[in-house]
Amino acid sequence: MKASARPFAPSRVRAASSRPALWAWIALGGLAVGSADMLFAMAWWAQSDTPPARILQSVWAWIVGREAAFGGGAATAFAGAALYFVLMSAIVAIYHAAAREHRVLRERPILLGALYGAAWFVLLHLIVVPLFSAAPPKRFIPDWYLACLLAHMVLIGIPAAWMSRRWYGMR
Repeated sequence: MKASARPFAPSRVRAASSRPALWAWIALGGLAVGSADMLFAMAWWAQSDTPPARILQSVWAWIVGREAAFGGGAATAFAGAALYFVLMSAIVAIYHAAAREHRVLRERPILLGALYGAAWFVLLHLIVVPLFSAAPPKRFIPDWYLACLLAHMVLIGIPAAWMSRRWYGMR
């Protein structure tokens, strides 16, 4: 009698096909870090009685300006969320692509992920939005910017790095 393979025995080799498609992994990462960062911003501004939709509309205001974004209701809130999740997915994808070529990015996810998040904070909040946005910030709020810096490090950079580490099979 021929021995058959045990169908429920744990596999010693992790098959590449057991991973989700790369685009799905990156989209999931963008959704995760984008949701965490948006929830942070919504909680922060809730102290000032700012409705959550206004946070999403403020992202869309980068493209169309404050009046158009804030006057658009749910449609501009949805557009702001979509824009932000695309941006966060791009941030995850860039780290992922860099980690493929530079092993150190996978080996040191906390340090290098935090630095990556800080770099994106500087690029977005101190350069791109103030210079190129249709609705640049009206004023500098030091505690908000410090909180955003920390949020970018902890909620965006480190998770992006951990996701790359996980994808490439390091534990």
